[in-house]
Amino acid sequence: MARKARQRISYVLPLANSAGGHRLGVNGLAVDTEQSILYSGGRDGVICAWDLNFDLRDPFESAPQSSQAKPATTFRQQVQAHTHWINDIALADNNNALVSVSSDITVKAWRPNAQDPTPPQSIGIHTDYVKRVASPGRRANWIASGGLDRKICLWDLNGAGKQLEISVGEEAEEVNKEKGSVYALGVTDYLLASGGPESIVRVWDARSGKRVTKFVGHTDNIRDVLINQDGDMIMTASSDQTVKVWSMTAGRCMYTLTMHDASVWCLYSDDPQLSVFYSSDKSGLVAKTDVRNAVEMDEGLSVAVCQEHEGIGKLVVGGDYVWTATSSSSINRWADVDTTNAEVQLPSSYRMQRSSIVKTRSRYPSPPQSNQPTSNGSTRNQIPFKSVLRLSNTAPFPTPQPPRLEESALNVSPGARKASEAMVDSELHFIEAFRSSPDDTIEGQNGLIKHIMLNNRRWLLTLDTAGEVVMWDLVKCVPVKSFGKRHLEDVAPEVNTMESVANWCAVNTRTGSVTCVLEANTCFDAEMYADEFEDADMMEFREDQRINLGKWVLRYLFSNLIDEEIKRDEDYRRKLLSEKKQTFQRKNAPTSIELPETNANGWAADSKSPTSNKTPRASNSIYPSAMTPGLTIGVVTPSAAPGSPQVNRFSTNAEENSRLEKTMSHVSQPRASHDKSGDYFSAVDTTQNGISSPIETGNKAPATPGATQHQEDTAALQSPTDSDKDGQTKEGVFGKKFRLPFGKKKKDQVENKPAVVDEKSEDSDTKSNKTDERVVEDNFFGVVQRLRHGYDDEISATTNGVETGITPSLPNDTPVLKPPMNTTILIQEERPEAGGVADLFEGTVGSVGTQADIIEKTAPMWLGNVLLRNETPLKDIAKLAFVLEPYQNLLPAVSGEGNNRLNANRMLRAKKVMAYVAERIEPHPENPLSDALKPEDYLELYCHGQSIPPTMTLATIKAHVWRTGGDMVLQYKANGRKEILHAPLATAGNSTVPEQKSGEANSSG
Repeated sequence: MARKARQRISYVLPLANSAGGHRLGVNGLAVDTEQSILYSGGRDGVICAWDLNFDLRDPFESAPQSSQAKPATTFRQQVQAHTHWINDIALADNNNALVSVSSDITVKAWRPNAQDPTPPQSIGIHTDYVKRVASPGRRANWIASGGLDRKICLWDLNGAGKQLEISVGEEAEEVNKEKGSVYALGVTDYLLASGGPESIVRVWDARSGKRVTKFVGHTDNIRDVLINQDGDMIMTASSDQTVKVWSMTAGRCMYTLTMHDASVWCLYSDDPQLSVFYSSDKSGLVAKTDVRNAVEMDEGLSVAVCQEHEGIGKLVVGGDYVWTATSSSSINRWADVDTTNAEVQLPSSYRMQRSSIVKTRSRYPSPPQSNQPTSNGSTRNQIPFKSVLRLSNTAPFPTPQPPRLEESALNVSPGARKASEAMVDSELHFIEAFRSSPDDTIEGQNGLIKHIMLNNRRWLLTLDTAGEVVMWDLVKCVPVKSFGKRHLEDVAPEVNTMESVANWCAVNTRTGSVTCVLEANTCFDAEMYADEFEDADMMEFREDQRINLGKWVLRYLFSNLIDEEIKRDEDYRRKLLSEKKQTFQRKNAPTSIELPETNANGWAADSKSPTSNKTPRASNSIYPSAMTPGLTIGVVTPSAAPGSPQVNRFSTNAEENSRLEKTMSHVSQPRASHDKSGDYFSAVDTTQNGISSPIETGNKAPATPGATQHQEDTAALQSPTDSDKDGQTKEGVFGKKFRLPFGKKKKDQVENKPAVVDEKSEDSDTKSNKTDERVVEDNFFGVVQRLRHGYDDEISATTNGVETGITPSLPNDTPVLKPPMNTTILIQEERPEAGGVADLFEGTVGSVGTQADIIEKTAPMWLGNVLLRNETPLKDIAKLAFVLEPYQNLLPAVSGEGNNRLNANRMLRAKKVMAYVAERIEPHPENPLSDALKPEDYLELYCHGQSIPPTMTLATIKAHVWRTGGDMVLQYKANGRKEILHAPLATAGNSTVPEQKSGEANSSG
């Protein structure tokens, strides 16, 4: 049976300024010319829709030369489509569907104009980052996607799933299959063209998936691909600074265009024959190339339209405007350059230079000509010479005229350069963009780009794109403090604390926000003491009570879901009871059952009524004279019914209930394996299978293994050597019922050990077995099913009602939190076969109650146990080993035989260690005084000569004081505030220490 994929819970902290717009760079653009809407997809995983506020279909209204200034672009709507970078977007299905691909390995379709709009729905999944998406046309109902998994997939937009898959890297002649990644993708109804790091252009049949041909010629990564409508010409852009034009008919490269001086990142054209196309490069230059009416393509006109401050990853054109996307969160709109019937303004000293000048169309007039009217009477558009780009090295291009021979001969001087050399220098052509500034800018927001987790594992420092440093509380899901524009590394030492807390969540800021990821095997490892909470004065808690951070956060992220489940649980129990009562109140039900007369053995016939109409009653001695109706099995040990827990609001832990004087050392009294009560320093498990059942009664609070201090703080002293000895009789992880006899035991061992008694009552065991036999779903709803099965079993024995089995953690266990209602919650599933994570559910803190049905089917079972049963997954308690010894032998040792190596929970405080020392070296007073000093008041603990505060944990001592490998050494001594009676006497081997009281010894030295 295949292993179930692991599921995890993620939550995204909302930013303080949640205005519309991107927080990180923009990677994808698409424009709907019919509705004048611009779509953008960013590295923050967000898709935004923008209203352009003018008609792109009207050439006069959209013309930049019109007298009226165009209105600014306004925000329309946005959606958090992905949990990782959006790498590309494309419109399809008559512009009704916007398809996005992301580094979260999913392909999603969003229909923003639908009557009942829904969040983007996943239509496919890759096995690695998805880099490109392409649509064959606006009317097509399918799209193609490609990524780093070396696959090209065709997806149906109507829900039919994957139509075709092409394996790019599985060609026989290719040895290095790692170079099959898809970085560029172009598609028509019949052809697919792809490119990547191996610099090869591959062409495929879009219907069969078979490769048609491939083109070799680029020398670097291919970044973009265009295919003309007829499918006989392919245009590619590469990081080798060239744009190549390939002929499908000739099967070779026809033109190599070199108008860029940097890596060419993007191509765009809405011309069916690619006669007018746009290209952008790493330096931020946008070039418009017009080859209409040119005999040769490299004889066309290429103009530098605009210049961005950084590389342009995507551009689109609508009407007479160009939109550019960069690594900035803002989007710029530039006025286009009209190249129809345009001519270049040449300086007087320039002339055309190429052997085939006669073939060149008249775009470069001979100077000093003025503006000439065209055949229809209109004036030609004038293009400054500084904005003209040379299409190729062999293309005709204006160059300065060399000086006349007579003048050059007269001006010859020793050391002067030749005329040809001077001409070469003068050919240097400095480019100046036609548009110096954007026509409009869609301003973006500031996103988070860097973070540092602080030692308490609750606070996080972040740095945003504006340079501002903010501290966040990961438990409350809110920002705590802003430190202004400073270096992140300078702020961290100022606010960091000397603590050591287990890592309970993974944090990333890759989408511009703080995202916390909780997994079942780690999210319950971290704890904090309740008295360290900022609002500790407003809550009631036990001494040294610890709060599990993971359980705390989950409890209030899903608080609305818990309320909804409680309501549903009440409705179910009410319905169950109503159905039960109806069975007892059946219409025309007989009041008694008439049985035929018989002298059955063991039954006495009624002589007075030979034809009695009453049910005979047993009269022998086997059955009692009176029986409880409905009770057919005698109860051996009273227990509550499954699903009816009784939880004490202010429950006490084992540490508070156990008296320290009863603790026995492993050297002072032998202890049987079943004896689990003791002191602080060894594992104890007073519950079955290490988990306390919510149906237990009494003063036991719902315990969570590894999450509360009830077990480990009351554990018995145990050295590693004793652990090995006791390991022969120690219970396994499956509890007492599943103990397996591995080998025979000695007779004396068996006789000295009392018999194992099952802690379960017969009734509860029987009911639990019945419940376990029923099949439940392996998800959140499976927990609900188990609760309902328990109700079904219990209702058969009573008509007085069934108590609820939902026992969420109480405020004294997890203090009340109020995370922002717009905090995003994600339920994700790891896809090992896909190499990534898929989103199963997306909602907010405020919406989880209304989305209970979806959560029940998608959330993992462990989440249901945490929320509804207050049970966390079983896990061993993390312990630390240390050596405890008196400072300079001024006080007695804690162990009479010199075995002073102990282990304890890593979260145990130093004052508990001092209390253990006091218990071992001092007799317990028969009548303790109410105002007696606590052990931490008259004892001190040292590590590496540094005094340890009473509230410091063992983990913190290990990480920040000991700071070396091996077992840390802790030394204790008295501070003189109390007289300790058991100070050691001076011995012959220690003549330097006279016989004195420990308080005097400590005070004197």
